Amino acid sequence: MVEALRPTRGGFSRPFGTTIFIRDLLNGQGQKYGAPVIDPKVGAPQQDIHAAYKSALHRAMAEDAAAWDAEEAIRAGKPLTPEEVEARRDYYLARIPYKLTRMRYHSFLTYFGMLKRLAWVEPTGRVETSSAQEMMALEPSEKPRAAGQPRIYYRLTDKGKAASIVELSNPMRLLYPQFTAEYFREARKAKRYY
Repeated sequence: MVEALRPTRGGFSRPFGTTIFIRDLLNGQGQKYGAPVIDPKVGAPQQDIHAAYKSALHRAMAEDAAAWDAEEAIRAGKPLTPEEVEARRDYYLARIPYKLTRMRYHSFLTYFGMLKRLAWVEPTGRVETSSAQEMMALEPSEKPRAAGQPRIYYRLTDKGKAASIVELSNPMRLLYPQFTAEYFREARKAKRYY
């Protein structure tokens, strides 16, 4: 008997998990997602990790849409050439709005903060002046002001490298062990809908 592949509660919202992407990117394996390869010892700032994550999500969405078109063309009896599939992927990639995919920057910072509290990422000690700090200068020769946050580079810790797939899939479960599936089940039962 063949069983259909169905999403669990919440659905297939993303092609890959945020923590898994961050782990792979900071391990120097960003090419799996089409992201730039970084040196694991140097790390990357949160802004660059977020931008790489968003662009990887956009590429995955465009590839899925192009694959859907290719499957439809095969069903219609007119298969697409690899060049046509790539052209459709580029077409969809150019038209995906930046805000369409999940994980706004503030949400990413909150999520990244959880990874810091779990000691899965740590600052490398490298700090750069951010563009906000540079724009605070009144004259080009003036030294950048301290207002604004600098770009702090982060790397993966040994604890982060050793985390299992189950732990990586839901880091909130590790931070808040009191909120189990049973807790949410009971909370839903107690809720009355009129």
